[in-house]
Amino acid sequence: QVQLLESGGGLVQAGGSLRLSCAASGRTFSTYNMGWFRQAPGKEREFVATISWTGSSTYYADSVKDRFTISRDNTRNTVYLQMNSLKPEDTAVYYCAAKRRGSNWSLYDNDYWGQGTQVTVSS
Repeated sequence: QVQLLESGGGLVQAGGSLRLSCAASGRTFSTYNMGWFRQAPGKEREFVATISWTGSSTYYADSVKDRFTISRDNTRNTVYLQMNSLKPEDTAVYYCAAKRRGSNWSLYDNDYWGQGTQVTVSS
């Protein structure tokens, strides 16, 4: 079992930066692929970024590529999302997710989810 807790959200002006953290419980954190998803008001949940269990492979949505960076520190059981050059369109609740190796990512049906952290970007 993996429990996830996001933090680091807040209110920033366009062009600013935030760093989200997702702390995981348990000793099996490193055996999971990790990802970030977001959901804006009135919109469907969307993929943001994922990282493999070793941290060697990352994947980004086109909308955040070159602005966001996902990373993980398995010794600290934490995955991060560094968000730079934020835009009002990035406003959403950001969710951390964990997925067993060998299975596919889903927008809603991943193995574990955090409670979400609000990111609001003002113009």
